[in-house]
Amino acid sequence: MNTLTPHRHIRLWHQPKLQPFQNPPRLKVKSLRLFPLNSSNHNSDSTSTSISREGAEQGIPNEDVRTLARFQSRHNNICVLQVSRRADHPLAGSRLLLLDKPGNIHSISHLFNPLTSSYLDVFATLPPIIPSGPIAILGFGAGSAARLVLHLYPKTIIHGYELDPSVISVAREFFSLSKLELQYRNQLSIFISDAIQSIPTLEDGFYSGILVDLYLKGSVIPQLQDTNTWKELKKKIHRNGRIMVNCGGRCVESEDPRRDGDVVKEETLKAMSEVFGEDKVFVLNLGGAKEEDSWVGLTGDLPDLKGWKGQLPSELCCHVDMWSPYTYIRERPNNKHL
Repeated sequence: MNTLTPHRHIRLWHQPKLQPFQNPPRLKVKSLRLFPLNSSNHNSDSTSTSISREGAEQGIPNEDVRTLARFQSRHNNICVLQVSRRADHPLAGSRLLLLDKPGNIHSISHLFNPLTSSYLDVFATLPPIIPSGPIAILGFGAGSAARLVLHLYPKTIIHGYELDPSVISVAREFFSLSKLELQYRNQLSIFISDAIQSIPTLEDGFYSGILVDLYLKGSVIPQLQDTNTWKELKKKIHRNGRIMVNCGGRCVESEDPRRDGDVVKEETLKAMSEVFGEDKVFVLNLGGAKEEDSWVGLTGDLPDLKGWKGQLPSELCCHVDMWSPYTYIRERPNNKHL
């Protein structure tokens, strides 16, 4: 299976400098990496996007990219791009939501395929390893994660939290969110609010699982490097519930150069481990040992891998064997600041 390691994450070389409905300049996806590369351990019969390593390093020509909308909201620099189906590129035929100046991609939508070939597909592996109950998505974006989870597990109840109402408006206009809300009107609820402060807490937790995809200005939000945040989120899940987190990594470019993606990722995972226990946090790296790595974190005990695979579609089984125990890197050669 070929998997992109975007960030939010597939970072564009240059942010388009044009007005709405004009074509952007030639784009190059710097943080694009395909998985697996030269690996025999994670074979799959997936029918998702396939392209050579050489092709992945090529840019997308002007004529294959169209800007559908671009404007500044209260919280985000919003840009919606449409990539032509004719493009010789992993993103061919996709619609992309960019929310910050460096051009990190926050949502990916393919017309006929709910899979995204990104960390969002990893998010969709969560339902089989959590108790029955609702799932919260913190950082709903254009709804890519919700769409895939509902496609695979149609009875799932999802509560999506998004800070920026303009993002939800764009999702409804350009990413068919209105259609998804109508199709799953008894299961999908969207709340325009601060995700961490707004989600409910019950005595035994409210959610069976939480998907965390919280970014601001091209970086994992600072609250996720704070143990107090994770203590609060831990209260929101059932005793046997789990949290899966997009931790970013080198693939993410922040508007603030002081917020190095690799350091932010490590500090996020460190805070998680201090609350859940270092033996209760596992990590998955979609980018391998490459410069543009992309990390996902998972809380709880390591699930039974064979049983987990048995409840997943074949396209997603390759992710199961990629999880490994988290170990905090206590010393760094470079002194970078958050």
